[in-house]
Amino acid sequence: MSASQLEYHLLYRLKFRQLRLLVAVDEQRNILKASEQLNIAQPAATKSIRELENVLGVSLFDRSSRGVTPTLYGDVAIKYAKMILSQIKQISEEITSLAHGVTGHINIGTLLAASPILIPKSILKLKAERPNITVTVMEGTNDKLMPALRTGDIDVVIGRLPEYREREGLTQHPLYEEPISLVVRKGHPLEDKSNLTIEDLSKLEWILPLPQTSLRRQIETEFLNAGLEAPANAIESVSILANYEILLESDMIAAMPYQVAKNNQELTILPFTFNNASSTIGVTVKSRDNLSPAVDYYIKTLKEVAQENV
Repeated sequence: MSASQLEYHLLYRLKFRQLRLLVAVDEQRNILKASEQLNIAQPAATKSIRELENVLGVSLFDRSSRGVTPTLYGDVAIKYAKMILSQIKQISEEITSLAHGVTGHINIGTLLAASPILIPKSILKLKAERPNITVTVMEGTNDKLMPALRTGDIDVVIGRLPEYREREGLTQHPLYEEPISLVVRKGHPLEDKSNLTIEDLSKLEWILPLPQTSLRRQIETEFLNAGLEAPANAIESVSILANYEILLESDMIAAMPYQVAKNNQELTILPFTFNNASSTIGVTVKSRDNLSPAVDYYIKTLKEVAQENV
């Protein structure tokens, strides 16, 4: 079947409920659980998946006694199913907003740097001004959040803007520059040390961001440029609460965005700055999408909060 023939079949035979089921099966990796989630009978769900496979002319899932796993064709179909359903959501929200004022549901992906001030204050301001907008917040790293943004699972990602190689198909709105602070507990042996050097820091145990993060790469580059090995005996964590507790109970050190570090009175920011350890904090959306009224209003709210509080 040619691409034009397949397009014809999709236009006249594809059903939105099949797309919802396709995404649910991917999430659950089990047709029974997916059918229960959507409140349909399992035989009907199985039949619907088979019909979709017949339309496409390929197998979308590998079946086993443990459940189902998407094939390469399935991965492609699921990706575009999410995009189509995201567009349906935007159509619904925009029509409703035009008729009744700004309403909708915003899925926010947040990185560590945006968590302590920008996210809470912007959501509170949004809810005070537009109480009919529902907000869901999901925390993660760029390697998880950006793919979810591209498929429509997330509407906006707020935090450290991704590097150039991760920006394709995305639009960025910078909000402010965020310095990186080196943080230890109050009473740490290095707290009052004068003329602190990177050699002093290399002797400590570290809490580091995950390897795939740009901050981790910046930290490692600083040590390598100084002729030192990057910290090896480290804990890898982006959990704010876990990092705080580990710092308070040890002599470890962590690199944190300044807005995160300054709000804990039990921690001390060391008088040492990496040469290139800063970043632009902002909001990222998909380039090709027209933003829903709710998302557009929230971005304006974010900019106002950033100007007022950072």
